[in-house]
Amino acid sequence: MKTQYFTATSLDGFIATENDSLDWLFPLGDLNDSSYPEFISDVGALAMGSATYEWMVRNAQKVATETGFAWPYTQPAWIFSSRKLTIIEGANIRFVNGDVQHVHTQMRAAAGTKNIWIVGGGDLAGQFYDAGLLDELIIQVGSATLGKGKPLFPRRVLSPVLRLVSVHQMGAGMAELRYEVHKGGVSGAA
Repeated sequence: MKTQYFTATSLDGFIATENDSLDWLFPLGDLNDSSYPEFISDVGALAMGSATYEWMVRNAQKVATETGFAWPYTQPAWIFSSRKLTIIEGANIRFVNGDVQHVHTQMRAAAGTKNIWIVGGGDLAGQFYDAGLLDELIIQVGSATLGKGKPLFPRRVLSPVLRLVSVHQMGAGMAELRYEVHKGGVSGAA
């Protein structure tokens, strides 16, 4: 079982625009032509930040058009937020806040032998990293630049903590990088 941060980023290191839009990403490739179908089949639980969840709520129709469902996950999800948020009908979600270590224990129990996916955002993935719980980063880099926005991983991580284990080209617009987090040398946050 691994705790994985699987996300897409612009070439200049942003996962969303400053307004939390992901519209830049969709023209770059088809999700079904990526490693996502295989990846999601091994996921047993999800962690999601409030900005990512709110994007899902705002774009439920777009998500439903792409995937067939407004909430495309069958796995239980933990939504990290200090605010009260709208519930997506039919979603198996829990709203939580506070320390990721305690919630990670609950997620591990729910996931069984499957992996935990840190869906987004970058700071939430960073909190799992800070707690020594993040095992792998799977980063799909798109051939677009945003200039500013929500950062991929707002932490200072110096070599050799992240070990590149694979690189895969996905069409003309994306490349996937997989990094293993070497637990013997976790650096502090910046």
